[in-house]
Amino acid sequence: MKRTLLRIALAAIVLLLAYLLLWPVPINPAAWTPPTAPELTGQYAQNSDLAKTERLKIDGFAPEDVAFDSQDRIYCGDDLGRIWRFQPDGTNPQLFANTKGRPLGLVFDHDGNLIVADALIGLMSISPDGKGSVLSTSADGVPFRCTNDLDVASDGTIYFTDASSKYPLTQLKADVLEHQPNGRFLAYDPRTKQTRVLLNDLYFANGVAVSPDQTFVLVNDTSAYRVRRYWLSGPKQGQSDVFIDNLPGFPDGISSNGRDVFWLALVNRRDAALDYMLPHPFMRKMVWRLPSFMQPNMKRYAFVLALDMNGHVVRNLQDPSPQCFAQIANVVEHKGNLYFGSIGESAIGRMTLQPASQLPASQLRASDTR
Repeated sequence: MKRTLLRIALAAIVLLLAYLLLWPVPINPAAWTPPTAPELTGQYAQNSDLAKTERLKIDGFAPEDVAFDSQDRIYCGDDLGRIWRFQPDGTNPQLFANTKGRPLGLVFDHDGNLIVADALIGLMSISPDGKGSVLSTSADGVPFRCTNDLDVASDGTIYFTDASSKYPLTQLKADVLEHQPNGRFLAYDPRTKQTRVLLNDLYFANGVAVSPDQTFVLVNDTSAYRVRRYWLSGPKQGQSDVFIDNLPGFPDGISSNGRDVFWLALVNRRDAALDYMLPHPFMRKMVWRLPSFMQPNMKRYAFVLALDMNGHVVRNLQDPSPQCFAQIANVVEHKGNLYFGSIGESAIGRMTLQPASQLPASQLRASDTR
């Protein structure tokens, strides 16, 4: 009897090892050695400043972005394709439109149309009466798999991202574990109705923000923990470089306040286990074969940074508490408040933005406290 049980146990172990080592997986991981994650000290010192965030609830989940029309009404999407509109004071959310997809990035163009990066459908425009039309679904013959975020330049050009040309939004973890440059940064010209690919080599291409002077546009390279800058004019026109590198979390959305600051949402802190696995493709294949609860997963943490026009951190807002407004996916400054989109809440967040002169040192880099 004991020998039979031993044989069964050994057979089970062999089968388990064979599964972990040999079972086919859909991902093709590439080796990458990330820089050592910065500690939450200095410019990233831990604080609880985002604990002041209030929730403006919707009858839905995961409103990733926030946008404002000319009447200061507040818009957000949800995971069922619906777009909600609040009154300027944050009350009375009502259904504005339904893309029948998954609206992520939102921004109004100069004609009052709500431009939507819909992860399932593509780049869309929704008129003031709530009627939607599709602007673009592919570029260079490659269909969008996860249209993600966007911004509109002063000349009307829509800059946006396709997070992954390989995986849809529902397979986000596959793209992260694979760590291949599947993401693209694109530009749509509303006059010619043509879409151009500006960058091909992004690791889960995400947030987009045009600079106030229109000389460059930022795009978040989420799985590489950095923000890239693409030059629109000047001697580097058409070239790109790194705006800020080795962030302490995964950059998601980014927006300009139109003057002197880019607001950057870190949707999650860096994961030590994932960083350890990134240089080892075979190990990531094994992890993919494990149950989801044994894989790296999102954790509750609120993290927002403000960057100046040169990519320096000028404000640092966090909330590590279990009840934090979690997984902030976008930050938009509007008339003295910060508004937060989220992929972990059934609400958008709102917090009064204090003037720099009233901020504690934890929110400022050293040069701003002198």
